[in-house]
Amino acid sequence: MNIKDYYKIGEISKIYGIGRDSLMYYEEIGILKPFRDDNGYRMYKISDIWRLNLIKELRSLNFPMKKIKEYLDYRSIENTNKILNEEINLIDEKINELIKHKENIYKRLDSINQVVNESDFNKINVVYISKRKALKLNAYIKKDEEFDFLIQKLQKEYENRFNILGNNNIGAVFSVDKINQGIYNEFKSIFCFLENEEENYNIIVEEGYYITLTYKGSYKNNQLYLNNMFNYMKEKEYNMINDPIEIYKIDIHETGIIDEFITEIQIPIEKIKVEKNKKK
Repeated sequence: MNIKDYYKIGEISKIYGIGRDSLMYYEEIGILKPFRDDNGYRMYKISDIWRLNLIKELRSLNFPMKKIKEYLDYRSIENTNKILNEEINLIDEKINELIKHKENIYKRLDSINQVVNESDFNKINVVYISKRKALKLNAYIKKDEEFDFLIQKLQKEYENRFNILGNNNIGAVFSVDKINQGIYNEFKSIFCFLENEEENYNIIVEEGYYITLTYKGSYKNNQLYLNNMFNYMKEKEYNMINDPIEIYKIDIHETGIIDEFITEIQIPIEKIKVEKNKKK
């Protein structure tokens, strides 16, 4: 290969694998300064080729063009050490972000697998649940599509404080008035329970005893299971002290197979107090 003193833009583009548009951009921001020959062609001096060597290498290290230009204008051992150390710090930050992202994905997988493998289906239980922080949005809901829209609205309002995929803490609050009318698929609000350490929330669900039941399949089943739970309450002499809630452990976000849906109903209760006859 013969070494020339000057090269045209097409030759430089081919040798370095750099598009013409990029070379013209480098010229525009002052990194490269080709001159024009008598025919108006851009000509690059062989003495300026070192700049392209550095540009290509620094771009491979993800340096922005602004920083590359600054470095080319003020090169020294000190600045070379500085710019490389800055890149190491940026890489460390990205590694930490990726580690957190990986941990988040593992957490979602654990959540899904725990629900699938450890749920006690179709069994009524009485459990004590500690107080829970939550984000809540009041809205009348008649369709599943409305629920998804409101969840997105809640997520946006609170700056994506929670995920959707693999989140088994998202649910809705039943309308007791509608249940009394025989309507079991209309709700008065949606919510997402949060971690205990979360500081950004708008409601606390107080601790207490709950009747719970987890079932698989269509949401149409909640009528059957709610009535079973109400009968159990009557039999065991419990009062419902607040609205029932429905938590979507596995829903349309994790599976398109309705039979794989997993839902938990929780009803806050207290024992009916019976006054004893006083002996005279």
